[in-house]
Amino acid sequence: MPNVLVVDDERDLVSLLDFNLRQSGFETTLAYAGEEALGAARRRPPDLVLLDLMLPDMSGTEVCRQLKSDPRTRAVPVIVLTARGEELDRVVGFELGADDYVVKPFSVRELILRVKAVLRRAGQQRSDKPVTEVGPVRIDVDAHRAWVRGEALDLTPLEFKLLSTLVTRAGRVQSRERLLADVWEMSSELETRTVDTHVKRLREKLGPARDMLETVRGVGYRLLDPADGE
Repeated sequence: MPNVLVVDDERDLVSLLDFNLRQSGFETTLAYAGEEALGAARRRPPDLVLLDLMLPDMSGTEVCRQLKSDPRTRAVPVIVLTARGEELDRVVGFELGADDYVVKPFSVRELILRVKAVLRRAGQQRSDKPVTEVGPVRIDVDAHRAWVRGEALDLTPLEFKLLSTLVTRAGRVQSRERLLADVWEMSSELETRTVDTHVKRLREKLGPARDMLETVRGVGYRLLDPADGE
């Protein structure tokens, strides 16, 4: 499920958005101030940010600027929420990299549709970029090739699909069940030990980057991004 970071100091509105987003199949992370939002985004880059411009500790435009200047969150789409609908505010928001702009009061149903539309566009843009890099690991989806520090990896098709899935979701924990469904296209109710076996083989082939492939006990696996400072 895509994770949406909701940033607003109006707690009633945050609760309303939290409920409706979850009802629509999203995970949510909630923040009521700018610094809190930036910290949450660094710990776990969301799939999308709903960002109020009027926050108690800093402006939403500054939060947007910091998100878009950080390599870890630069590609995360941002929808600005504000009671200020003047043209200048909209222009400033878009210049900072906001993907959409919603003026309060708004229809929650319409906002959910906007969230889905922005996520679709973001997914299409990512699919247009076949080459992806995380630290020393580089993959070319179209060419079905992968490298570590410039050295080509000898991967099976399944190992490459597993690696590309982890790379494109770098920094996010992937459960064994989700990997089984997304990589093997098998029911998550089936035996997940095959995931552990393939991750072990992939880790060995990553060589100097093997430590980037982290086991999260009791949950699954995560490809660490050196840019996160972990």
